Amino acid sequence: MSQRAGQRIAHLRQKLRYTLSGPQLLAFLPAMALGAFWIGGEMSLLMMSLGLPMLFALVGGFDPDRSVALGRSHDSVTGLALRDSLELALEQAMTASIGTARSTGCFMLELDDFSVILDRYGQAAADEMLHRTSDRLRDVLRDGDLVCRLGDSRFGVALAPVPHLDLEVSIQMASRLQAAIEEPISLDATTIYVSCSIGFCLASRAPKPNGAALFSAASVALAEASRHSPSAIRAYTDEMKRSETTRHVFMDEVAMALENGQIQPWFQPQISTDTGLVTGFEALARWQHPKRGMISPAEFLPALEQSGQLERLGEVMLFHALTALRAWDAAGLDVPHVGVNFAGDELRNPKLVDKIRWDLDRFNLPPERLSVEVLETVVASSPEDMISRNINGLAKMGCRIDLDDFGTGHASISSIRRFAVERIKIDRSFVMKVDRDPEQQRMVAAILTMAERLGLDTLAEGVETVGEHAMLSQLGCGHVQGFGIARPMPFDKTIEWITQHNAKLDDTPKVWNRLR
Repeated sequence: MSQRAGQRIAHLRQKLRYTLSGPQLLAFLPAMALGAFWIGGEMSLLMMSLGLPMLFALVGGFDPDRSVALGRSHDSVTGLALRDSLELALEQAMTASIGTARSTGCFMLELDDFSVILDRYGQAAADEMLHRTSDRLRDVLRDGDLVCRLGDSRFGVALAPVPHLDLEVSIQMASRLQAAIEEPISLDATTIYVSCSIGFCLASRAPKPNGAALFSAASVALAEASRHSPSAIRAYTDEMKRSETTRHVFMDEVAMALENGQIQPWFQPQISTDTGLVTGFEALARWQHPKRGMISPAEFLPALEQSGQLERLGEVMLFHALTALRAWDAAGLDVPHVGVNFAGDELRNPKLVDKIRWDLDRFNLPPERLSVEVLETVVASSPEDMISRNINGLAKMGCRIDLDDFGTGHASISSIRRFAVERIKIDRSFVMKVDRDPEQQRMVAAILTMAERLGLDTLAEGVETVGEHAMLSQLGCGHVQGFGIARPMPFDKTIEWITQHNAKLDDTPKVWNRLR
């Protein structure tokens, strides 16, 4: 009983502190002073002027720790308050909403692929983009809501208590925030396209009734959204928290997953813009954990790299990719080739060419059925060494060499020629909104013109809409790949997908390339 009374007293103190430190006091203070003077004269006015500071001190308003938490510090780039202010605002909002019909919530947002933007456009452009993002967030939100910067490209929002804040309203609010942030940003003569992922938690769904728990829950939701980026929105659930607490990936567990078949390739189709036919698949590593579910490559690939298992991963991926080719052939399906990513560690292996030749012979497959995908950053930074020798050796054998993420690694034309590249894969950042932005169209057209002059085939990555697909076809891009075509899928679903896709081609209007 005494514990419950203590909780009520603490709650009352928090509510009084919120009232006495909030802007509402400024609205009523002149009326209170005038009323005191009217009723009791100077003595009442004097008592009120002494009583309010004493009451403020009694409820902890002069607590030095709280003064720091009030967020006197602000971010130098955006002018926004920092994390401590967000946590305090959430605590105050939750306290103010107790016993009322109002509720609050915490939204967290993170710009997708911010590091790519930073590398491409530089620090000054990235800072300007963050500044404009903060302005857009403030424009969408109400005056009573608080926006803070939490990290390099992460922002947090504390909602002032509002009535009728449910899941549907929150999803609509997250969509408005996302739409505002993803508007193109013009910097000098350049237009930058960004996407963002959002995680949020309502006070009613927080693990505990305090601001820290609400903040932590929103962080978990954002982490889940980031795993499904770009442009993902996720609301916090208890299941997310359970998954988060067990998501840490140990090196020995990753190595065991490689050997027991938990890590396998999922296949994403690539299609021709001329015919619509499937021209290949890319093999992408996925870890289907028996207890944790699907684990993102962003989580387990660093662990594999630290434990020196990337080369073993390449062996597993290649084996399953070649197995898939034989299975497609047996099913009577025309899949010309499959793409496998090769990391720098694999490309430094002096026996790589002989190993690939042996694998192809073992599966009785010609070398041209295998596309060796190499990151542009590897090509741009590699001198005449073992990497160059292996890539050229695979090309002479007959394997296709694809330059992945083209436009992000500053590879020179001489490097492209030196590494016998056959096809460039245009990075997603150039593809976003290419159907709506003339500058994006000019950039892609320039890349395609260069590729045509060099005799290179082209593929656009990250195609998400019919409009992007159609514009890339009109510009002359040879192949497309992305969620707008199909998401990565396990092998056992590829045969059904190919069959259904081919069946649709007869009923689908063809999108033809422009005459070159």
